[in-house]
Amino acid sequence: MLEWITMPEAWIALATLTALEIVLGIDNIIFLSILVDRLPEKQRPKARLIGLSLAMVMRLGLLASLAWLTKLTADLFMVLGQGISGRDLVLVLGGLFLLAKSVLEIHHSIEATEETHELAKPKVGGSFMGILIQIAILDMVFSLDSVITAVGMADHIEVMVIAVVIAVGFMMVFANAIGRFITEHPTLKMLALSFLVLVGTALIADGLEFHIPKGYIYFAMAFSFGVEMLNLRIRANRKKAAG
Repeated sequence: MLEWITMPEAWIALATLTALEIVLGIDNIIFLSILVDRLPEKQRPKARLIGLSLAMVMRLGLLASLAWLTKLTADLFMVLGQGISGRDLVLVLGGLFLLAKSVLEIHHSIEATEETHELAKPKVGGSFMGILIQIAILDMVFSLDSVITAVGMADHIEVMVIAVVIAVGFMMVFANAIGRFITEHPTLKMLALSFLVLVGTALIADGLEFHIPKGYIYFAMAFSFGVEMLNLRIRANRKKAAG
């Protein structure tokens, strides 16, 4: 069971897979932060912790069900000559859910700006359990994508489990800081929601067998984030000059 410890390629796979799992988890953290932002401030850290714990449980549960997971790639039915598998269905439905939720959140933000001009103070709404249910639904989608990535990169389930635990642990450590940063900067929240629209579109495309290279998506996100960081710096400098 532990023969992989002496295999250099297994350690390389572990390092690479951990990094990929962390990158894939950023989407999860962003969406989780936006969802818990609708809860009272005291409940947000607890909701983030429970949400990320659900993410870990789902990932480990899927890894323990590799036999079932591989069957998800088998075609269930045909649509216009194209086979649709269980994985395709989950990705398409998850992408649609992500698109719908992101567009609704953008609409809420715009309405709040027009009515109160206080986008920086998010409107609290939604029950604790309702938010957790939405987090669980999205965790299922991201977990499937994450585990399929793990299965494709590593040969030993121990390596996959360790990579997932490290990645989720990293997410737990930085989730609150990322959430606070997004909450304090309304334009970043809008940018994050735009990212989620992009991710939802990519999930739907992937489910329909139209694969968009992840590198393109992450480059677009990194470039946009860099530009927004420059904008935040400019605004901060102007406030100092005005003050």
